[in-house]
Amino acid sequence: MSDGPEWFAPKRFGYGAGLPISWQGWTLTAAFMGFSIGLAIEFAERPVVLFAALVPMIVVFVAISARTTRGGWRWRWGDMD
Repeated sequence: MSDGPEWFAPKRFGYGAGLPISWQGWTLTAAFMGFSIGLAIEFAERPVVLFAALVPMIVVFVAISARTTRGGWRWRWGDMD
């Protein structure tokens, strides 16, 4: 189990995080979505710049969600796990 904050629930099947389970997780997800949509609108005509701006945001979002998922990220088999 993780000793840190728990912002996301683990996926029932597979690897990774599921939906947010705390207000911090929802805030992080909403901010990520808002910034992503804003960047997509701003840089719609410049896809290389859009890609260069989105990649670091995605990496940070995934890293935070991995560290704050209850039980950490690992492969899960549903009820068998």
